[in-house]
Amino acid sequence: MAVQKNRKTRSKRGMRRAHNALIGNALSLDITSGETHIRHSVTSEGYYRGKKVIGK
Repeated sequence: MAVQKNRKTRSKRGMRRAHNALIGNALSLDITSGETHIRHSVTSEGYYRGKKVIGK
């Protein structure tokens, strides 16, 4: 088993974790309904890129 020889400092731990931050979802505004939705997803009313795709 691999065991470290020296303890890593708080600074090195923080540097390693620098890229672990959570980012929010990218939101878009639908052209037709004006509703905010997650990018590349159908809105709750069934529109995608300005066209009705669900519940025609």
